[in-house]
Amino acid sequence: MMDQVRTTALAAILTITSHAGGGFAEEEICEIQILDEENGWPVPIVELRTTNSVRFFSDNRGVIAFDLPDLMGREVWFFVEGHGYGVKPDGFGYRGVRLTPEVGKHLTVKVDRELPAKRLGRITGSGLLGESRKLGWDGGDPESGVLGCDSVQIAAHNGKLFWAWGDTKVSKYPLGLFQASSATTGLRPLQNLEPPLQVPLEYFRNEKGEVRNVARMPGEGPTWLSGYVSLPDRAGKSRLVSTYVKVKGFLDIYEKGLCVWNEETENFELESVLWKKDGGKVAEILFPDGHPVFYTDESGEEWLLFGDPFPQLRMKPTFEAWRKPGEWEKLAPQESVPAREDGKKISPHRGSVAWSGFRKKWVSVFTQKEGKSSRLGEIWYAEASSPMGPWENAIQVVTHDNYTFYNPRLHPDLTDVDSPILLFEGTFTHTFAERATPVPQHDYNQVMYRLDLDDPIFD
Repeated sequence: MMDQVRTTALAAILTITSHAGGGFAEEEICEIQILDEENGWPVPIVELRTTNSVRFFSDNRGVIAFDLPDLMGREVWFFVEGHGYGVKPDGFGYRGVRLTPEVGKHLTVKVDRELPAKRLGRITGSGLLGESRKLGWDGGDPESGVLGCDSVQIAAHNGKLFWAWGDTKVSKYPLGLFQASSATTGLRPLQNLEPPLQVPLEYFRNEKGEVRNVARMPGEGPTWLSGYVSLPDRAGKSRLVSTYVKVKGFLDIYEKGLCVWNEETENFELESVLWKKDGGKVAEILFPDGHPVFYTDESGEEWLLFGDPFPQLRMKPTFEAWRKPGEWEKLAPQESVPAREDGKKISPHRGSVAWSGFRKKWVSVFTQKEGKSSRLGEIWYAEASSPMGPWENAIQVVTHDNYTFYNPRLHPDLTDVDSPILLFEGTFTHTFAERATPVPQHDYNQVMYRLDLDDPIFD
């Protein structure tokens, strides 16, 4: 019904006039922008909901194009929900604001950020600036054809950043891409580390110009990539490599192996199968899963570590060592991290680690298992003197209200090593939450956050 109303409203727009750096629809629309009370930044993915349950969500510019003609010129109560951003409750406990939308008007709603991480915006999917574009704003936002995608892998390779994702939604059918989609950017794709966020992803596409699969491993079911890294071979050539798993049904992994990027075909090709499921038996094998980091130990020896979040395997950082499972070494990752506030043990689900030159420590972000506000949506930050730990003083930095934010990935590659700014992204989805309603357009996509490590909260 809402889609029909919006289509009708937009079809009736006759005049576009200039307002606040962009256009607004003079005939039909009121612009509402959500801003962080502390710094004035736009806040994406904040919901305004009317008393008759019409839902609106802010885009990467924090903008909502309010287009309900029946409520124009009337005082309207909007419930405000923002997964870590919100407003104070009134005397009845309702968290919201009263606004009077009017055609052509610009309104602002200021929200308080409840935890340290600042939400910069959505990286993937359609309509990143969709609400703003309804108001005539032209921010150079070409649509990729991707509607949603799962869990990022990223590696610097041959002067570019190579990004890869798992299952990917497209518009033409409920079943999309299941053999990994991928894109490249420059090594420093973000000119600005404040919202609105736009990552200039150059997707690998087929002859029709559609985003395509890049990892068609033999066998039934999806292919999921992990352990994405570029390694030198004996000849000094950089080789982009990855592990893969094949999946049947719901999370039933039946095969694990290695694959290598073919520079000519721009596809991953099978290197070797490491394990296959034998009937009902599931064997534990040493497997370079998760997110890799390069590490030089106290003796000066160089290693490649794999973990999710904490290192569970190490090898020499060469292509030849990566191809030889017999040379891999098993590590024992830390199973929980004490919270700084009360010492409570926080059990990590997944995440990643990186070196922070600013903190002079190894840092990590990870999703908490069975968090208080959401089962897999609470993100914690911790530090250690070594990537192997001990990891201590965990601080909660992101929260979600009955929504999921899993597989967070740090992005030290997007900032200077000595920068106090630490970026990370994860998958924002209703999956694994308790009967959560999917957030239109934003659901099942990658969302990026920013931590400022010079914040006194980290001292």
